[in-house]
Amino acid sequence: MTQLRRIAIIAGELSGDLLAARLIYALRQQCPTLEFEGVAGPEMLAAGCECLAPLDALSVMGLTETVSHLPELLSIRRRLIRHWRDQPPDLFIGVDAPDFNLPLARKLHALGIPTTHYISPSVWAWRERRVKKIQGHIDLMLTLFPFEAAFYQRYQVPVCYVGHPLADEIEFDVGRQAVRSVLQLDQQRRLLAILPGSRQHEIQRLGTCFLVTAACLQKRYPDLQLVIPLARPQFEAMLEQQRLAHAPDLEVIYIRGQSRELMQAADYVLLASGTAVLEGMLCGRLMVAAYRLSRLTAWVLKTFRLLKVKYVTLPNNLAGEPLVAEVLQDDVSADRLVAEVERLMTLPVQRQRYIMQRFRALHAELRCDASASAARAILAHFDGD
Repeated sequence: MTQLRRIAIIAGELSGDLLAARLIYALRQQCPTLEFEGVAGPEMLAAGCECLAPLDALSVMGLTETVSHLPELLSIRRRLIRHWRDQPPDLFIGVDAPDFNLPLARKLHALGIPTTHYISPSVWAWRERRVKKIQGHIDLMLTLFPFEAAFYQRYQVPVCYVGHPLADEIEFDVGRQAVRSVLQLDQQRRLLAILPGSRQHEIQRLGTCFLVTAACLQKRYPDLQLVIPLARPQFEAMLEQQRLAHAPDLEVIYIRGQSRELMQAADYVLLASGTAVLEGMLCGRLMVAAYRLSRLTAWVLKTFRLLKVKYVTLPNNLAGEPLVAEVLQDDVSADRLVAEVERLMTLPVQRQRYIMQRFRALHAELRCDASASAARAILAHFDGD
């Protein structure tokens, strides 16, 4: 019989909520009696996780953004520590959100609670010193990418590469026409999917620029249909306010969620840098990725040389070459984004084929039945008689 009965689990944003839910399902499949509680979003709640705090409270990105929410974050952390000190779980699983989960894991580990972290923080990309804070406090690190496992092995951190769950779920290069039919989109016109982000501050920083870009492209290419998936219902009002102020002639279609399906239906994708870029690669779509951090966050990264990688997006880092156009910080402008999307629209066939071949190979490499692999690794490491 397994020793694991009750597992504490925390996700910090929507993408982590999805990964955590898949892990819960996989663990329950192998051990149906397991109970879960923690910081949960809608996917985790549907998987049967008891919510001790809402996921929205942790959905913060960037150094200065985290600072502004610090009192609330610290209050939640203290409350969770007290709860799990008084009612110790058999295992703590932190899913992403390393700035919240890793310090919490250290506290819980000191209380004698075993810890694992699912989705390695990008210590290989920036703030490499964080690996020192992982040593001795995380009993098992689960990584989504093979190069991460090699990194942790050098630091003697127990690690297991499990692949990426999204690669298991997403079929490569699904036919556009079938998906467009489901989404009730025009079958004949070219389609640009526009994903300005899943966080409010991303909409605030990128929304206007994306909408003005879309308006310019629509004026030049009347056959181009423009569709925006809404990560949250309230984003429609924000985007409409931006559209009316800066691109009133733009005709755009909003759909609720379904960002992955929209990318599958699209010819081209303009999106905020993040997990969505990996999804776009797994879908086999040509992309332009943009991002803006706060000026202070960007200054800190540049001044202290915290960024250790050549590229920002995961597909480019996995491939070691620029397969996805990256437009960052002060370079983010409507003129620049229009030029990058137009470049995709006129990309030579040979270059398109090469990018798709690289995307397909990366998709195959990441497809390892990740959730089940992670569940097996956890039970093998922490289960005992």
